[in-house]
Amino acid sequence: MSHPLGNPPSKIIAVHLNFRSRAEERGRTPAHPSYFLKPPSSLAGTQEAIVRPRGCQLMGFEGEIALVIGSRARRVRPEDGWRHVRWVTAANDAGVYDLRYADRGSNLRSKGADGFTPIGPRLLDATELDPDALRLRTWVNGEPAQDDTTDTLLFPFGELVADLSRLVTLEPGDVILTGTPAGSSVVGPGDVVEVEVDDGRLSTGVLRNPIADADHDLEPWGAQPRTDRAEEESAYGSGYVPEPLLAEDLADGLRSVAVATLSAQMRSRGLPHMSIDGVRPVSGTALVGVAHTLRYLPLREDLFKRYGTGMNAQKRAVEELRPGHVLVMDARRDATAGTLGDILALRAARRGAAGVVTDGAVRDAAAIAGLGLPVYAAGRHPSVLGRRHVPWDTGVPIACGGALVQPGDLIVGDADGVVVVPPDLAEELIADCREQERQERFITEQVAAGESLDGLYPLGPTWRDAYENWCKGETQ
Repeated sequence: MSHPLGNPPSKIIAVHLNFRSRAEERGRTPAHPSYFLKPPSSLAGTQEAIVRPRGCQLMGFEGEIALVIGSRARRVRPEDGWRHVRWVTAANDAGVYDLRYADRGSNLRSKGADGFTPIGPRLLDATELDPDALRLRTWVNGEPAQDDTTDTLLFPFGELVADLSRLVTLEPGDVILTGTPAGSSVVGPGDVVEVEVDDGRLSTGVLRNPIADADHDLEPWGAQPRTDRAEEESAYGSGYVPEPLLAEDLADGLRSVAVATLSAQMRSRGLPHMSIDGVRPVSGTALVGVAHTLRYLPLREDLFKRYGTGMNAQKRAVEELRPGHVLVMDARRDATAGTLGDILALRAARRGAAGVVTDGAVRDAAAIAGLGLPVYAAGRHPSVLGRRHVPWDTGVPIACGGALVQPGDLIVGDADGVVVVPPDLAEELIADCREQERQERFITEQVAAGESLDGLYPLGPTWRDAYENWCKGETQ
């Protein structure tokens, strides 16, 4: 691989999040920079192809500004950090999201494959540049994809050098990839990614790299590519349009029938324990969605600091929500502490959640009611969850209000309560519910006209012909 550095650096260090626009896109703003390493063998130059391994679909590009260290940096101060930078150039921090799971945290194979760090084409003298006045632009197939400036950085370049040098000696030639702005997404074979850095006077020129497919299968030993909805969302960024969790016609069908009817139909199929008992609407009533689960365990004070603070399972569950999810919480039917407050409910609504169901209590009930998010709970309580609960894990089978709920189950609620619907039964349940409700409309009309219940409710053979004639009239 050819690149403008000549000799390979001792290390390439990449920053996770640094541009404010990217942090907003990701929905989190770090208090301090964090990093990962890329091997020097990942370096490439302009015009060289970035090769996507066979079996991978989520090839991501990230236009970045690369700093090349000019003098040894060890425990330098932030105000002195920029003096240790010799060159500035353009870079593409490429990677395949299909392999992130295999080296979670290190990104070794997903970001470190040969040719996954093209830089260039020209090196700009750092002494001639204002580090706070650089512009980074990225194009895909000639169309603008990223455009941002270094006055929006969370962590200025001098601070990055100083922070790293507290524990890691930076040697001449080392490369720091300083983060990507919003707009990075997925590319495939045949696409061309271009990156340029300039200050209005000087330019790195355009770093141009086509995307190619590997000419061989990935060897069968070791981790193989795989992906899921979360990785797809992460890879596509703001351009991600997820497939709906629940087909709209199925959702409409579930909305069209009463929870009481669904309960009766499931009971007739030998499923009498599908209702989430003891929960009542706090806000809204109509609820249809796909279960995402959260489990609380009883409070244990010595474990709460480890499991109950920071980005705990409760907060992770909310951040894991996708449009159409219903967050279902197992609080062991203990309504003597809040399991949801207004801020988390607001975040769930912003994530596109279809609703929340908890067999514990909610706090800030009036504020939650104003969000328009359907929320069902076993009660209201002013206390925070730490009075009774430790948020333990997400995405696991749980018990909520006496019902077993698995991730992916369908959740349907109305003024009568909430039921769990097995996905594989949904279509036939809707058809049978509609027939049951049609019969009940007929029966209601007859009772209102003074007819006896005998043989009418439930509909018996003596009323069958009258019912069928009534149905013909209803369809005309």
